Amino acid sequence: MAKATVRALALALAGLSTPCLPAAAQGYDPSYEDYGPGTESFRDEFGNIVTVDSYGRVIAVERPGDRRRGGQRGGAPSGPVVLEGRARDLPGIDYGAPGNPYDDYDSYGDAPVESQPLPAPGAWDQAGLPDQGMTGSIEPGQGASAYPPGGSGLEGQTMIESNPAPKVAGPTGKNAKIEIAALQVLLDRAGASPGVIDGRMGGNVDKAVAAYSEMTGRSIDATNAQSLMEELMATGGPAIVSYEITNEDVGGPYVAAIPEDYAHKAALPAMSYERVTEMLAERFHMDEAYLKEINPGADFTRPGTQIKVMATGDNVTGEVVARIVADKGREQVRAYDATGRLVAAYPSSIGSTSTPSPSGTVEVARIAFDPNYTYNPKINFKQGTNDKILTIPPGPNGPVGTIWIALSKPTYGIHGTPEPSKIGKTNSHGCVRLTNWDANELAKLVKPGVTVEFVD
Repeated sequence: MAKATVRALALALAGLSTPCLPAAAQGYDPSYEDYGPGTESFRDEFGNIVTVDSYGRVIAVERPGDRRRGGQRGGAPSGPVVLEGRARDLPGIDYGAPGNPYDDYDSYGDAPVESQPLPAPGAWDQAGLPDQGMTGSIEPGQGASAYPPGGSGLEGQTMIESNPAPKVAGPTGKNAKIEIAALQVLLDRAGASPGVIDGRMGGNVDKAVAAYSEMTGRSIDATNAQSLMEELMATGGPAIVSYEITNEDVGGPYVAAIPEDYAHKAALPAMSYERVTEMLAERFHMDEAYLKEINPGADFTRPGTQIKVMATGDNVTGEVVARIVADKGREQVRAYDATGRLVAAYPSSIGSTSTPSPSGTVEVARIAFDPNYTYNPKINFKQGTNDKILTIPPGPNGPVGTIWIALSKPTYGIHGTPEPSKIGKTNSHGCVRLTNWDANELAKLVKPGVTVEFVD
């Protein structure tokens, strides 16, 4: 690859190919190409402002006692970067539960609902939507015995697709992981969701690339770093931007832990996030471990800390979805407009042996943001020793996440998840599970009456 190409790509990807190391452990590495003057700064757990070069090597440490106005070096932008919208353009929105876009179904097509970020931790007010208490429980006679498993496995088992997407060749070499993350950002921006952004190739990336080709009529060469960089710049800029952790981010509220037992879940005030990194990873569509990996030494619990996050851009908006295909063979949900054009695609976990998905065609019945979840052991799967009806409060870590799209087949729905990194990879009790952010996007593109076709 030409030196100019490597340099341009490194600048576009914010120079994240190497983690930060203690200064004493670093030295000049002649194998590195000089990519240019890109630097980044972050605040570590001790309050120091650490500046690194484009290789991740420490070039300056500003201690709290030495801090002077204008003393910070490096190119890290000041102010927060917003997930939906231009970088550092503060939105005038409330991070509480979204307003009710379904008060007047007849006017939906005239005024599409503008997409909004997921609610902040603790914002569990009901959205006032029809049947907001709708849950993922199963009516008597409509559980595992009502439908054949259709190839779905047991909960927790690795998912095996009967109709996988064509395998995509990915980047190789020392910058491979960040280039894969950039590919995932590019797909996410186009509405072809790869699920969590984690810098890894796999089935979710393969199916997103196939969806991207169907949407655009163009293919992606994931091994061509120059082409990848050009596509990024044409669709919103670098894949990675700086974000400043706020007081609100740190304040939560958070819970110490989400218990496994449903009775204990029901006793909590909300199924909120457990930690700042979990919340931020979901906000920026990232795998939590990968968020930590690209921000070595960062103190996520300190307001003002500068971190690196994925610039996934705006949600898909302005589209009217007329038909949804839940592809059980590919473990993907695809949304089409009235002309048959693919407008969005999401990796999914569709059914399991204990909660198989329906067959044939059903319809969207209603949509609820931040739904609670009613567990009934007589008609649900049996969880632990629980033998009573339990109501689990709303929240991103609830059994159905932050979104419930009820289907006309009673008790079935498309919904979010408390474990986004498992979507499309392992089976679960859910009906049709998406990441919370994908479910949130889809919920604002559909209205009651949209058909949902389950295909094998």
